[in-house]
Amino acid sequence: MIGVTIQGNENIDRALKRFKKKYERSGVLREYKKRTAFMKPSVEKRMSRQKAARRQHRSSMDAE
Repeated sequence: MIGVTIQGNENIDRALKRFKKKYERSGVLREYKKRTAFMKPSVEKRMSRQKAARRQHRSSMDAE
């Protein structure tokens, strides 16, 4: 559970900003989307291979 305590006379906008930052860093939304969207195992493997190829290509381009 993500929560933010408002300190003294802190502005509500600032507290909301801190909450949003915590929310994004925790990865709650990312995890939710991952769990709700079903992907076939074959498609998942193909996507992971594509990501690895892109990563490898980028690292080889940086080395040059």
